[in-house]
Amino acid sequence: MYIGIDPGITGAIAILKKGRLIQVIDMPVEGKSTGKGQQTSAIAFVNALKGKSISKAYVEKVHAMPGQGVTSVFTFGRGLGVIEGVLASLGIPVVFVPPQTWKKEAKLVGKDKDVARTLACQLWPHMACNLTRKRDIGRADAALIGYYGHKMNRRH
Repeated sequence: MYIGIDPGITGAIAILKKGRLIQVIDMPVEGKSTGKGQQTSAIAFVNALKGKSISKAYVEKVHAMPGQGVTSVFTFGRGLGVIEGVLASLGIPVVFVPPQTWKKEAKLVGKDKDVARTLACQLWPHMACNLTRKRDIGRADAALIGYYGHKMNRRH
């Protein structure tokens, strides 16, 4: 099994096995229930992966964007650090995948963000019920990042 991760408060973790989407988990967070004050929860992240035999993690390689606020950039960077720390503590190797790379492979470059959700529903109809809301784009992205990793492993 391996995982795809879309970092960030609205991101997600997708667990895949041989290209089949097994589970999607919203990014574990703590703090206020909406927006400001939330941060990635290391303990909940560990608990989400506990007992699973994860061989590799594919994490979207993210960076700060011009115009982002200092607080949001700090929160985002902290969250990415939590992700890296948890994966390292669990001994899970990490491959960072630039968004342009996995989106090009999925033929999503230049398309509306919601197209990723539609594609994920087509690839894994048994999981479509977990991708019905507009805010499930993070789940779809995580699944497609993991699927990109699956395809790369098959090529090598």
